[in-house]
Amino acid sequence: MAQKKKASIHPTIRQLLGYSSTQPDHAVLRHWKNRATRVCKPCWELRYCPYGPLVEQSPLLPGTRTEAIAHNNYLKECLRTGALADGRRFGVTKRNSFQEQVKAFNPQDYPETIPPAIAEMQCTVFGHVCPVVFAAEGFTETVEGRRTGRYVPFRVKMRVVRRDNYTCQHCNKHLQDNEVEFDHIVPISKGGSSDEHNIRLTCHECNADKSDRVDI
Repeated sequence: MAQKKKASIHPTIRQLLGYSSTQPDHAVLRHWKNRATRVCKPCWELRYCPYGPLVEQSPLLPGTRTEAIAHNNYLKECLRTGALADGRRFGVTKRNSFQEQVKAFNPQDYPETIPPAIAEMQCTVFGHVCPVVFAAEGFTETVEGRRTGRYVPFRVKMRVVRRDNYTCQHCNKHLQDNEVEFDHIVPISKGGSSDEHNIRLTCHECNADKSDRVDI
């Protein structure tokens, strides 16, 4: 069985995120994960983006090399046919723009892959890296501070059990005392807290199936 190739961090991504070319990949990813787990993306908890237009000032990761090559081939086809994919014709200005892009294209400028720990911090709407990674610390969110460990206090568990009425919040199965599990809606590994608003009741099967995904 062929060994899976470990994704490297392309120089373009390093520059966008403010890392030096001399830092080894493992050090960059360790530092990035530390930054990304101090707090979580606000949209995961709030269900909307509090940053608004500020998102557009945050870095925008490049497409992968495969995507870039496909787009470049599309531009070549447009130049050959004189029309876009939907059949619309285009003028001299757009033709000149396409020609410049094709001429300047270098596949080596694009990463083969983007490490998942970095890619998942992109805005799901606009694509930019979430500003929370650069701007926020755990202590900036609330006076009490974010409960970052996995430990869930007994009083929080009791409130969650009553709130969720002994019912798995994923499959709606009614649970006995020995079947109750407490799931982090936004996983700890992605900056989620162990506060009541981020805890829900699940059965063992649903909790195990979710793993470290963000299901909102």
